[in-house]
Amino acid sequence: MNKIIPVLELRRVNKKFKQGSQTLEVLKGIDLAVNPGEVVALTGQSGSGKSTLLQIAGLLEQPGSGEVLMNGQKCSKLNDAARTALRLEYVGFVYQYHNLLPDFSALENVMLPQLIAGVNPRAAKEKAEWLLSRLRMDKRLKHRPSEMSGGEQQRVAIARALANSPKLLLADEPTGNLDPKTSDIVFQELLSVVKDTGLSALVATHNFELADKMDRRVRLQEGRLIDLRAGIAAETVGGRPVVSENFY
Repeated sequence: MNKIIPVLELRRVNKKFKQGSQTLEVLKGIDLAVNPGEVVALTGQSGSGKSTLLQIAGLLEQPGSGEVLMNGQKCSKLNDAARTALRLEYVGFVYQYHNLLPDFSALENVMLPQLIAGVNPRAAKEKAEWLLSRLRMDKRLKHRPSEMSGGEQQRVAIARALANSPKLLLADEPTGNLDPKTSDIVFQELLSVVKDTGLSALVATHNFELADKMDRRVRLQEGRLIDLRAGIAAETVGGRPVVSENFY
């Protein structure tokens, strides 16, 4: 039987920050595996370290210690150029704020990352149109961000993140800036596209209703990662799991 290789794996990841004379330990021995086709919700209070974890998972930031693996490949010893190349090929990012290019249309915003990657313009246009159509933006292709609603802008941002067919989608509060009704619609569309394309995803969210629609939910609490299905922390102390019942 072939062993499943996680799309993303964090092994004993630690991260500390200096705040004046104090040291803030944000991540403590984080272990996490996201398997092919799996969508994992990452929850936790504001300031718990969710964004830091995603930055490390996406190779935008180095852990203080521990290892990040992409498809089984260890990334800690890669130089900056190799990390950038792997990130561009392997990872798509969606943030709470869409960061679309204001002078470009929806279609152009989704075409651009493909053109940068060397895709020919015709193929880039076809892929962009397909993604935007899947996200119900096919009638807004020529509109610029200033001509779109918040939900429409976020749909374009999602399409842009998927444009180069990444293996892993990292989303940091992707619907956190939207009203509840729009948030639910946009998230359902995101989840549908992710599932249909076979992507893996790690999605940070404060919305427990959205989190419960994903395959699995983990929570950052006091620097440790807790699997909410099992009720145990990924970190162990003295060989024993750290258990917490305060999931919310």
